[in-house]
Amino acid sequence: MASIEEKVTALLQDRIEEVGYELYDVEYAKEGKNYFLRIFIDSKNGIDLDDCEKVNNAIMDLLDEADYIKEQYFLEVSSPGIERILRKDKHLDMAMGEEIEISLFKQMNGTKLVDGILTGYNSESINVLHQNDEIQILRKDISQIKTKYNWNDN
Repeated sequence: MASIEEKVTALLQDRIEEVGYELYDVEYAKEGKNYFLRIFIDSKNGIDLDDCEKVNNAIMDLLDEADYIKEQYFLEVSSPGIERILRKDKHLDMAMGEEIEISLFKQMNGTKLVDGILTGYNSESINVLHQNDEIQILRKDISQIKTKYNWNDN
């Protein structure tokens, strides 16, 4: 059975594209006692508050009619941000050759954070060029991957 995230992605993909945006990701999460449905959108020109409002208005009726989520939830529409979380293979494809930061569940070589250039991946592992060494990290050991923006260069 498809997850709520998969159902919502299938439901909203075409509608979001019709209004001129890309559906980057969908996240459904419980935080404390509240549920959140987060819709991350993107475009070549970036995303601002007006874009988020436009997409919010375009998808609310679809979500209400589909009624996939029985609990009361908060709907958030936003940009994936400059340091984007990479949850799917398509995200890794888009970040190939870029600097990324990998958060680990347990320490590896004394740290839970590894940064480097994304050089490859498969269903089992992620490859990064870290301090001139190619290293492979098992996906099961990774809690999060995100692109890393060098704030000092700007």
